Amino acid sequence: MSAVEYLNPPGLPPAQGLYSQAGRGDPKTLVFVAGQLSVGDHGEVVGKGDFARQFDQVFSNLGAVLRGIGADYAAVVKFTTFLVEPDDIDTFMTLRAALFPKLFPARTYPPNTLLIVKRLVKAEFLLEVEAVVSLAAQN
Repeated sequence: MSAVEYLNPPGLPPAQGLYSQAGRGDPKTLVFVAGQLSVGDHGEVVGKGDFARQFDQVFSNLGAVLRGIGADYAAVVKFTTFLVEPDDIDTFMTLRAALFPKLFPARTYPPNTLLIVKRLVKAEFLLEVEAVVSLAAQN
């Protein structure tokens, strides 16, 4: 088994997007990454009212966290995504379809739970993404 394994057990309907039904990693090396928001280098909200800019900043910030812990996107076991507007689901799916093949060249994708919430920590934030990471994937 590789350090991170994506699973799609038989008997389940197909995933409704770019994700697997389950992910498995070594529990001794799991890191739980806090939800990343569209925050710039100086603490400012990036892309107020612009979902695409916020999406780019969130994944940029997530990539920075991964690099900071000695990992990359191949170490992601699972994502949880929070959106505040149901109308942004289609845009999220489109942006993810463009980005994920670059982040996951094998074209197998971590599980993702997508939730619609009333709001995030600041009303200007439109999405937040958290991750579970396996550092064993980097060895």
